[in-house]
Amino acid sequence: MNDDEQSLLEFEDDLESPLDELEADQTPPPDPEQMLALLSSPDSSQRMIAARAFSQIQDERAIPLLVALLKDVCPLVRVSVAYGLGRNPSPETVEPLIEQYHQEWNGYVRKGLIWALGNCRDRRTLNPLTKALRTDIPAVRLWAASSLAQMAKLEYEDMIAAIPPLIEGLRQDSIPAVRSNCAWSIGQLCRELPSNVVYATAIDALLETLVEDQDMGVTEDTKTALLRVGDPRGLQMIEELELEGLV
Repeated sequence: MNDDEQSLLEFEDDLESPLDELEADQTPPPDPEQMLALLSSPDSSQRMIAARAFSQIQDERAIPLLVALLKDVCPLVRVSVAYGLGRNPSPETVEPLIEQYHQEWNGYVRKGLIWALGNCRDRRTLNPLTKALRTDIPAVRLWAASSLAQMAKLEYEDMIAAIPPLIEGLRQDSIPAVRSNCAWSIGQLCRELPSNVVYATAIDALLETLVEDQDMGVTEDTKTALLRVGDPRGLQMIEELELEGLV
């Protein structure tokens, strides 16, 4: 592991669940004026600090400057920019984020880009999120799976397009945490879907996972997803399995 990768790993440790710790931080937010100026600094460490600051603060003036830094030579800057744009979503950032995802060599940066794309809640993100879920490294697949739940905020066509790759991930992904996130996202989408063939297929996939997945964490998360949906078949299956002591 080179120095950049080690630094990125430490950065990810700070943002293990992106921004959760920052949201809980009670210290005063950085000064936007100062951070805006630092985004143009010739010092990469200063650019990184400034970009990361915008994962705590929202200021639309930062958006074009952050977009320009998506191609920064320093991966620490790029990953900071990704989280900054995720906290400052805009229709204008979607295409630059997608373009950078497709050419980004660093997995830690791709993870941040996928998280940012999920926050955009834009139908243009469906294809890159689906590609990430199917082909990327586990850390990126994890966030792609949960980001696809944001399709529930869009049109019906977007929701049903997200279901097949999530079912595929739920059934086939080798990483339990990814399967769990797929289950959660399917549940989120089902709560917004009408009771039709697509909905029934998604519930079938959750029920299959509840019974067949060998990982207890996945089955527990699938159970929670079904309970939140409130589907009668799901509730009946859970009751039967609980009586048998299987969940």
